[in-house]
Amino acid sequence: MPDPNSASLTLNKSMLARFQKVRKQTLKLVEPLEIEDFVVQPIEDVSPPKWHLAHTTWFFEVFVLVPNVKGYQLFNKDYPYLFNSYYVAAGDRWTRAQRGHLTRPTVKEVMQYRKHVEEHLSVFLGKTEINNELKYVLEIGLQHEQQHQELLLYDVKFILGHNPLFPVYKDSDFPVKGVQREAQWLSVEKGNYHIGHTGDGFCFDNELGRHEVHLEAFDVSDQLVTNGEFLEFMKSGGYENHTYWLSEGWEWAKSQLIKAPMYWINENGEWLHYTFGGLKSINPVMPVSHLSYFEADAFARWKGCRLPTEFEWEVAAFHYGLPVSAEANFMESNTFQPIPTVGQDFFGNLWEWTSSAYLPYPFYKAPDGALGEYNGKFMVNQKVLRGGSFGTSRDQIRLTYRNFFHPHLQWLFSGVRLARHI
Repeated sequence: MPDPNSASLTLNKSMLARFQKVRKQTLKLVEPLEIEDFVVQPIEDVSPPKWHLAHTTWFFEVFVLVPNVKGYQLFNKDYPYLFNSYYVAAGDRWTRAQRGHLTRPTVKEVMQYRKHVEEHLSVFLGKTEINNELKYVLEIGLQHEQQHQELLLYDVKFILGHNPLFPVYKDSDFPVKGVQREAQWLSVEKGNYHIGHTGDGFCFDNELGRHEVHLEAFDVSDQLVTNGEFLEFMKSGGYENHTYWLSEGWEWAKSQLIKAPMYWINENGEWLHYTFGGLKSINPVMPVSHLSYFEADAFARWKGCRLPTEFEWEVAAFHYGLPVSAEANFMESNTFQPIPTVGQDFFGNLWEWTSSAYLPYPFYKAPDGALGEYNGKFMVNQKVLRGGSFGTSRDQIRLTYRNFFHPHLQWLFSGVRLARHI
């Protein structure tokens, strides 16, 4: 007969190993930063790197240690107020737009906070039997920190990319071949298809419940839109022709003086862009990135195409993108940039805008308590993206993973895959 204590010990060791790996990855991402970089908050959407380090630590302290370790004392009684993000049920919060005002606690103190929580959680996992409820909270904590690793990269790039010195964060030695092939169309037949997560593996609540949708026949491109293709849109006056734009997108582009993707700069008639390796010439074969939904949609209209719905994307990826290629470009690839499309490339590289509004699936029910605020309350005025990016951890990727952002945002690692009706 199997020993239940042995199974519990194995689970604890596995969870502890994952916890330590994820936490080390966060620290690895901030290694290239100077101390001055940790506190900067240029705009409300960008959080200081120091805040990410503390917030992901706060999550484990408040949701794991406080309710489960008898007599546990907060590292600092003020930290839950400073480093809560949007969990109303977890208490009051410091204003999001003023996270950059927090010169104190210092980076050194935040690092001490991380070490304190890690030590206590390691002891806790070493002697506590993990039930299903606790396993779920720990898993959410790990997934949450991995999501913040990607957000951290967005924010670091914004901070450095809006510095007129264009400092290098981390240059990539990944070879980018100057070869481009014609995009091909992949066809999906008309029919009814099942959407949403199934099986025993982890998923977020917004990937449930699984349901049936009807799709008309459609095509999707087998590769992402490139810099060269987007340059043609710009040269043809795409940013000046209102007929390609949604009304709200047109007003956004005009009011914000948007003339190109974020980080693109025209110097003496040549387009350059800021990368993690500094300011570089635009490579026409690389996928275009840092487009808002409005720009992606306008480009698709200019091409006589459209963006896929999230249901079309999921069905096409199921038929043409699985299994996920070993060559797919995720965080573990250490490219710190998109790369030319290899094969169908539905996963990794860049998050792909869909035309779908971020809404609950049928039968959706948010979990009880503060963790029920993780996804559900954001289901308004946002668009769904699919597929992951070079800043996403490979072990987070699955067919049904839904990302979501407001349509005007450009600072995420976003790209475009075209679709069309047959």
